Amino acid sequence: MPFALYMLALAVFVMGTSEFMLAGLLPAIATDLDVTVGTAGLLTSAFAIGMVIGAPLMAAFARRWPPRAALLVCLLLFAACHVIAAVTPVFSLLLAARVLSALANAGFLAVALATATTLVPEDQKGRALAILLSGTTIATVAGVPAGALLGAAAGWRATFWAIALLCVPAAIGILRGVADRRSRADASAGSPSLRAELGQLRSHRLLLAMILGALVNGGTFAAFTFLAPVVTDTAGLTEAWISVVLVMFGVGSFLGVTLAGRLSDNSPGLVLAVGGPLLLSGWIALALVASVPALLVVLVLFQGMMSFGVGSTLIAQVLYAASDAPTMGGSYATAALNIGAAAGPVLGALGLATGAGELAPVWVAAGLTALTLIVMLLSKTQLQAVPAKTLG
Repeated sequence: MPFALYMLALAVFVMGTSEFMLAGLLPAIATDLDVTVGTAGLLTSAFAIGMVIGAPLMAAFARRWPPRAALLVCLLLFAACHVIAAVTPVFSLLLAARVLSALANAGFLAVALATATTLVPEDQKGRALAILLSGTTIATVAGVPAGALLGAAAGWRATFWAIALLCVPAAIGILRGVADRRSRADASAGSPSLRAELGQLRSHRLLLAMILGALVNGGTFAAFTFLAPVVTDTAGLTEAWISVVLVMFGVGSFLGVTLAGRLSDNSPGLVLAVGGPLLLSGWIALALVASVPALLVVLVLFQGMMSFGVGSTLIAQVLYAASDAPTMGGSYATAALNIGAAAGPVLGALGLATGAGELAPVWVAAGLTALTLIVMLLSKTQLQAVPAKTLG
């Protein structure tokens, strides 16, 4: 695989660390800024909403820019937002900084997804996506737990400073590894018009893949965002165990996206048919046995693998279905991911507000996954209509 692809994954690692690190910092942020944990959880939703809005907006704005220039502008804006977040004493300003950083993240990811698929042969989009998303999964393995430990030792603001500093080597990697020119296909044939690319959203195949991806990711974020209270309150473990559990989720997600990346180009139907029911079963089991620490840790590992394996396969299908939208297809995949990431924490917070306890978000995850399976079953004919090389 091209070296430039790994440079993009490095930047995605930095951004993924920022996106996921709040799972271990919410209690500290809530206490410092005098808001409830549920309200602090809206920082995750605000970030995801910014990603949903920013993905198509930023992709459309920068679609004629050279890839390297667009990626660097987005990354530097992202770093600046984290400096603001690190110094503000006001929750509303922190919320605004998260939204703006999400816009930058969305633009970066949309361009990165589109760029990654031009670096590999047509039938290897799933593998390219797996490498790109490995930056996110490695973030959950190393970046997020490190952020939680740094936050515990030096305060949650230190983690935002760390993210801003990590953007520097990522920017250098992009500057050296990504060509400052448009793809060969764009240069020789020209990209379709923006109207034509937006018209792809009328495709049933594309919409179905986006809906399924959003549902699975919504379940993942509903549970993951509020995992810290489950570790400390339900399982009765100390705060130090939050990092351990996050590492286990990250290890599972890395395994899931890696294995799915090798199957999603040729046999995605197998991944969805087997992984979907296992994902639902895992959320139910986690809700039932979370009070047992050993089982909690094992199931978090398993759910990380299943959620990212199934989720990344569905996002690969978005890219295949949006193949006629070369500059906007990445934004559709980004929007699908983050519609779920926005809705999941909100639904999880609503579950907590009902007084159902710390496990309410896990039950929300189970419900969204069950809905995913129902939609997949009802849409089986449409899924089978996708070319063999796409759905296997």
